[in-house]
Amino acid sequence: MTLEEFSAGEQKTERMDTVGDALEEVLSKALSQRTITVGVYEAAKLLNVDPDNVVLCLLAADEDDDRDVALQIHFTLIQAFCCENDIDILRVSNPGRLAELLLLETDRSPAAGEGAEQPPDLHCVLVTNPHSSQWKDPALSQLICFCRESRYMDQWVPVINLPER
Repeated sequence: MTLEEFSAGEQKTERMDTVGDALEEVLSKALSQRTITVGVYEAAKLLNVDPDNVVLCLLAADEDDDRDVALQIHFTLIQAFCCENDIDILRVSNPGRLAELLLLETDRSPAAGEGAEQPPDLHCVLVTNPHSSQWKDPALSQLICFCRESRYMDQWVPVINLPER
């Protein structure tokens, strides 16, 4: 490996960390502004009713989910819809960290009874546009630029690994 290749790889890693940090900030703001939709079916309903207000779509899956054919079909349909409606898409490779960011419990405690609710479906998360302008949010602008640059490099759904804390 040459020094240039090593330097380019290091820059890419630093950039991915920066994009991961921007995503964390966007999710934090979206939670506080209540402009977030969680779940494949809830996302599909929102995309059907109000696609113009969706600014970001996150698809989250780990290795086990990659073998789930039904989920992959849902992902394909959501991706196609988002591309058709100019909605930026990111794929998150660690749903557990996403759950932490969204303040959701990922493990069911043993004390939970059999009648306890199912854990939330984190496979699809939509961020909608708050009434204020999205371009005033530097973190969202950074994510949008990252998605746009990825599309220029023929990477239509870039994969992000959220940094562990």
